[in-house]
Amino acid sequence: MKSMTGYGRARMAIDGREISVEVRAVNHRYLDVNVKCPRAYNFLEEALKKAAGERIARGKVDIFVQIIGNSTDDVVVKVNISLAQHYLTALRSLSEATGLANDVSLLTLAKMPEVLTEEQAEPDTEKLTQDVVSVFHLAADEFEGMRGREGEKLADDVRFRKQTIIGLLEQVEARAPQRTIEYREKLEKRMQELLSDTTIDAQRILTEAAVFADRTAIDEETVRLRSHLSQLEQMLCDDKPIGRKLDFLVQEMNRESNTIGSKANDVTLSKLVVELKSEIEKIREQIQNIE
Repeated sequence: MKSMTGYGRARMAIDGREISVEVRAVNHRYLDVNVKCPRAYNFLEEALKKAAGERIARGKVDIFVQIIGNSTDDVVVKVNISLAQHYLTALRSLSEATGLANDVSLLTLAKMPEVLTEEQAEPDTEKLTQDVVSVFHLAADEFEGMRGREGEKLADDVRFRKQTIIGLLEQVEARAPQRTIEYREKLEKRMQELLSDTTIDAQRILTEAAVFADRTAIDEETVRLRSHLSQLEQMLCDDKPIGRKLDFLVQEMNRESNTIGSKANDVTLSKLVVELKSEIEKIREQIQNIE
């Protein structure tokens, strides 16, 4: 189980370039990847988003890319042959007109304006993309390690809450039948007070108690809640992204606890249900951080 929050960074020198990649992520309902890199390298965005999608299932992910330095292959020197020939023709004409020696050398001609020009070569986008993605994976390894450690802490807290819920559930199950007995005794006492001079129909009391027990029965809810808790433990041991499944499961747990609360009709049970729902809410808050 992994947290959605994480950070990773990697730096590597490849072919005269220093490539740095940072990966940061926070909670989000879905996967939202944003790539921030120099404008000249915008072509990297699609490949980095694809690489992130292969390793990350959920979260708002920011990828920062820095590329410093260029290799000599990135500079192209171009020769303007036509312009050089024009210069050479003009210099020969000047020599003939002035009678001065025509001592034009190659170096002299090369120094003439615009004969030699430097231009930035188009980078090998495929090779550079491979290099940046490889550095991204190194950063992602560190990022995944941090998320894994955070996930373990979250899992420990959820397990602690789960055990607390089991303890409360045991108290609820122990209290439920006692509540029916107390209701029957209370009903019998009330009827004795109202019908002091009349014989009390024991069967009627038993029937009323049975109706009350049936109306307030919570056996099905407690069984389902225990089943959900068992599924929760299984999910916590899963290496796959489970955040959305956990979110749905906790909704079901909350639904069962609400039903128990609506059937409580008992101060003690109502207090236990409040504590139960409080622990479920704490689990819900924690799983918002789980991938």
